[in-house]
Amino acid sequence: MNTTLPDGDPFTDPINPEPPQRSQEESTLIVGRTASLTLATDSLVVLESRNTQAIPFYNILWAELSDFEVTIQYAKPTAKNVVRISSINYAIEKPTHPHAISWVENLLDRAYGKSQRKKRIKVLINPFGGKGKAQKWYLRDIEPIFAAARCKLDVERTQYRGHAVEIAEQLDPDVFDVVAACSGDGLPYEIFNGLGKKSDARRALEKVAVVQLPCGTGNAMSLNLNGTDSPSLAALCIVKGIRTPLDLTSITQGNRRTLSFLSQSIGIVAESDLATEHLRWLGSQRFTYGILVRLLRKTVYPCDLAIKVEVGTKSEVIEHYRRALKSQPLPEQHRGSLDSQDSDDRLHATGLPSLRFQTVNDKLPDGWTLFPYDKLGNFYSGNMALVAPDTNFFPATLPNDGCMDLVTLDGDISRIAAIRCMLAVESNKFFDMPHVKYQKISGYRIIPRNQKDGYISIDGERMPFEPFQAEVHRGLGTVLSRSGHVYEAPNVSAKGRESA
Repeated sequence: MNTTLPDGDPFTDPINPEPPQRSQEESTLIVGRTASLTLATDSLVVLESRNTQAIPFYNILWAELSDFEVTIQYAKPTAKNVVRISSINYAIEKPTHPHAISWVENLLDRAYGKSQRKKRIKVLINPFGGKGKAQKWYLRDIEPIFAAARCKLDVERTQYRGHAVEIAEQLDPDVFDVVAACSGDGLPYEIFNGLGKKSDARRALEKVAVVQLPCGTGNAMSLNLNGTDSPSLAALCIVKGIRTPLDLTSITQGNRRTLSFLSQSIGIVAESDLATEHLRWLGSQRFTYGILVRLLRKTVYPCDLAIKVEVGTKSEVIEHYRRALKSQPLPEQHRGSLDSQDSDDRLHATGLPSLRFQTVNDKLPDGWTLFPYDKLGNFYSGNMALVAPDTNFFPATLPNDGCMDLVTLDGDISRIAAIRCMLAVESNKFFDMPHVKYQKISGYRIIPRNQKDGYISIDGERMPFEPFQAEVHRGLGTVLSRSGHVYEAPNVSAKGRESA
């Protein structure tokens, strides 16, 4: 598993980088006869006569005062990518008790910042996830962290494919703050679609954050939002996660409408994913194997394609991303500014938003032109940067800019050029490759041609091989993330990419 959190140190404090200034007296709690606890810039400093340790605020799960003893529970690193529950306890002198009450509250403020304490979490465990180890990982790595953070838990195991859709559809959005999928990326897909079936779908999708506890073979959601596919680190990230609006995409195909949160593909990527199910024992390497085989065959996937382009060139995409970073509002201000509909209307709206571009069965929207794409090699539309560890196809994606990022690649380029493009993904140079076309779009229609059957992948799920249409809804869903506005992946904002 790739389990590295961003910036090289998974235990720095992203919650409160500029804490309010307090006097030394306010920040320090004297405990016992020879020890003190001090709220420093980004950590709790524990000073004893023969030992000093610093516990990052991000790792502190809970603190409480019971009679005349203070107890602090935190997530302690026990290996490079593993944390386990640990605690410290100290006696408090009676004269110090009033100060200790306010000091504990200040510590919790610093530990949680903008994140909600005591989250009410509906946990769905896919007992078949992670080669059948999801249940074991949950009990060993995840549940103790949630319990230490005083989260209220309701745990249920899915019994069959589509079960999470039914559970989410019946979920009361006033009872839970979070639905956590202990699985791969398949369960979050089901949860979003279950919430989308509710009579108050928009309200449910806004109120209930959908998160992933990475316990499957594909853990893209956690990689993007938490920066890790370690179950214990992801649990910590969810405890400290900030509510973040997420764009969702409506897919219409035949008379069906579904929601996509991750990606849609037809061509090499879809076939390399779905046609290699029998090679799951290879892990993420089955995807690489599938791509190489099809590149060497120079496989093409003819279709008719219409796209609603919002940002058309790579240089414009870079500028769009940089502007979005500079103009991001505070996390709690996101929702009301996402579109022309105010928050009150959204909270009382019923069902899913109407489709601006109608469905795949209707005439083409105004301004769209359907054109033949006879030599399509890969059509890949994404809403998150990483689709697997070290596989960053979409470095310009943003959680809620109202756009999908579209990558297209011709199928008739030379084998050497195609292989170079794929090898560039792991080195984060895929965006810069000359054969890669990269755009930001708000909708598209794709009609496969000259094939009786093939592979269409929506969030890793196989869909019927028939025409479909996609349309983005800005900020329709809600997730928890570390930052509140960007993904935990390398992006296109780096200097030197002025005119890529």
